[in-house]
Amino acid sequence: MKALHHARSLFTGPGATARVIGAAFVVGTIAAQHPNPVFNRLQAKDTFSVLPNWRFFAPSPAMHDYHFLYRTLDEENATSPWRTLDVIAGRKMSQIFWFPDRRPEKAVFDVCGEVLQVMDRGGFEAGLQSPPYRLITSHLRHLLRAEGQESVKGFQFALARDAGYDTSVEPDMIFMSPYTPMNPEAAL
Repeated sequence: MKALHHARSLFTGPGATARVIGAAFVVGTIAAQHPNPVFNRLQAKDTFSVLPNWRFFAPSPAMHDYHFLYRTLDEENATSPWRTLDVIAGRKMSQIFWFPDRRPEKAVFDVCGEVLQVMDRGGFEAGLQSPPYRLITSHLRHLLRAEGQESVKGFQFALARDAGYDTSVEPDMIFMSPYTPMNPEAAL
């Protein structure tokens, strides 16, 4: 009997309104995180976005990584072997708390996705004129100049997609650029 009285007093008496609202908020927040679309109805009714959605970090998690490969063309028209432009570093335990180096990796992922979206909508030529493509070529020019490769007159890059840490899946080559001059105003 005493337990029933205690349970009833949770919903009556001083502070009952705050407890009920708090409990509803906690239950609503937990339900809003559930991946099943049935629970999305709760967020649809949340006009003022009171319930947090912690899925914004990865609503659809990445299932693959992008890798840049590049090769150069020298003054004698000799092509170098393909080299990997490494932007994804190995993980450390401290990165659970602090990981500012993740930004370049995220940028690569976003730029690759943008180039591919532009090409899907407008074709190969549209992709070559897009800002993300120009960003990639500018970055590679800067990298090659920083390496001191004076005899390089142009470069080509490729974009590969793999399954991240799953090494059993072969990478897919999804894009290969035409040769690009080191001097943007020059033609190869």
